[in-house]
Amino acid sequence: MNSVLLPVLLYPVLLWVEITALTFVTGLSERTPARIALVDPPPAHEALLDTMSGRGAALEHARGLSPALERLDAGDLDAVVRFTPSLGEEALLADNFRAEIHYDRALERSRRARDRVDDAVSAYRDAWLGRETEALGIQPGSLEPFDVEMRNVSTGEDVGAALLSLMIPMFLVIAVALGCLVPAIDTTAGERERGTWETLLSTGASRGSIVTAKYLYVASFGAMAGVLNATAMTVVLGPVMAPLQSLQGGGPALAVSLSATTWLMMVLGAAALALFFAAAMMLLAGFAHTFKDGQAMVTPVFYLALIPLVLGQQSDRTLTPALAAIPVANVAMMIRDAIRGVFLWPMIAETLLVSGALVALCLRLARSTLGYEDFLLGAHRGGFWSFARDRMRRGRGAAPAGTEAG
Repeated sequence: MNSVLLPVLLYPVLLWVEITALTFVTGLSERTPARIALVDPPPAHEALLDTMSGRGAALEHARGLSPALERLDAGDLDAVVRFTPSLGEEALLADNFRAEIHYDRALERSRRARDRVDDAVSAYRDAWLGRETEALGIQPGSLEPFDVEMRNVSTGEDVGAALLSLMIPMFLVIAVALGCLVPAIDTTAGERERGTWETLLSTGASRGSIVTAKYLYVASFGAMAGVLNATAMTVVLGPVMAPLQSLQGGGPALAVSLSATTWLMMVLGAAALALFFAAAMMLLAGFAHTFKDGQAMVTPVFYLALIPLVLGQQSDRTLTPALAAIPVANVAMMIRDAIRGVFLWPMIAETLLVSGALVALCLRLARSTLGYEDFLLGAHRGGFWSFARDRMRRGRGAAPAGTEAG
């Protein structure tokens, strides 16, 4: 439940809830009328007021600019639009005008009202100037020195890969850590709390076999949780993001697909993370006498899953030698590059070497710790650091005869 079902179901459901709530709030914001006061609207442009009303504006006429600005400052209005006659050469065109938009930048509702007014005025002026120039026999193209045309060259696959590269690495790291958390505590502190640890040691299995079985069990759960969570996120991302994408203006439909090489990188990354989290969590949880104490001792290791968030999620950054040397973050960056179709094999090799060295260090510490009978029997006091300081002061004593150091 905690290691597989929770990571697999929790994050896709949370993503769906978040996107659904965002879509709902965005829809409400679009339907909420903007409270706009007009100061000296031009009589010759009644159609402009109809255009503004059609774009979700609740209009009212103000008797002066100062009273209207006071109401804007008090929050009774979202924007104030003041119309003034054009000056200079602009005044040569009959009924030409200027529009001043006053708004509160600190308020989202006021910024949204500004955008609505700006869009309405710009669209109306373009249409009106087109009619006026046509009446004067002027070609509209002669009034514009150059055209600016924007074309989106990204495909649905590009957009889908960009979204996956931002979400999958973060969720995969957290899912692996969460998948290892409960089994790591249960197989160590949980065994002690239930009183089954001594019984297990009295069997014919060696200490090394018992610890290896527990370690592979925890690591398997972590890797499985990470891969299954990444699969679930890949499956649900397109349908979940589709309503928000259509609400924000459409664009190419999301096409979420990953190559076999990308999946291989994700499996390798999940395995490397699981081996590290399992070793580190079991090492620390082994010093706890109860499951609750084990949770407190393992929490610092779980915080390592947040390293990718601390380093940021810039989409233009790729794996570098420096990033490849940072534990956990290097694997997340490797998976992100793979989703985007970038395979920097020297950096991937460095990432796997760093992860392997970290796992070997944790296992070496665990092997050394198993040589102490007070650790195995739970007769020690304190956590890992107090245990290490105590052994450094006293020096390591010889293991009793007939015991195996695992």
